[in-house]
Amino acid sequence: MKSEKSVFDRLSAINVNEHVEKKDNLTYLSWAWAWSVTKKECPDASYTILPTDYDDDLGFMCHTSVTIEGQTLEMWLPVMDGKNKSMKKKAYSYATRYGDKQVDAATTFDINKTLMRCLVKNLAMFGLGIYIYAGEDLPESEPRVVEEIKPPTKLVVLAKDSDEWKQVLKYVVDNKSKGLEFIGKQLNAQYKMSVELKKEIAGLCNQ
Repeated sequence: MKSEKSVFDRLSAINVNEHVEKKDNLTYLSWAWAWSVTKKECPDASYTILPTDYDDDLGFMCHTSVTIEGQTLEMWLPVMDGKNKSMKKKAYSYATRYGDKQVDAATTFDINKTLMRCLVKNLAMFGLGIYIYAGEDLPESEPRVVEEIKPPTKLVVLAKDSDEWKQVLKYVVDNKSKGLEFIGKQLNAQYKMSVELKKEIAGLCNQ
């Protein structure tokens, strides 16, 4: 008798493409839709808004936690402006080759917006839309479409315990500060990976 699919398998198979927006080369998923579809698939799902941290040098860091079927995962996300610069309690400027640029002081609106984006990222840890952060275009349930658009002959098939896998692990550890989205795009340009390996990479990025 086959066992029921895991939460990750069920949520990661959902195509979220029609509910995303792109801004400044970043992809955003509607938090309202993300939470609605999660509750439909996992009625016991709940989330908690954790205290927002603040550091004079680093700025604000938002935190959330999500619990589904007895498992609780946490996520964090900095409050940033449109140029991905950390927002602080007071406005500040920074030098660029084109002159000084200013970052406005964070408002309650900025913090609230980041909290809801953090919730979406938290849900991705359970599988919903996680392929967005890995730099893919389609969910894991549609691998044949991906293969037709991007022939696998151009990619190296990544196998666990291979020399390539060891190199990938080192690359992920050395670059995890850049985030899962960045790492995913770099790896997907070179390798064809199984769902299990992608899960392991995502876990390493968020340790």
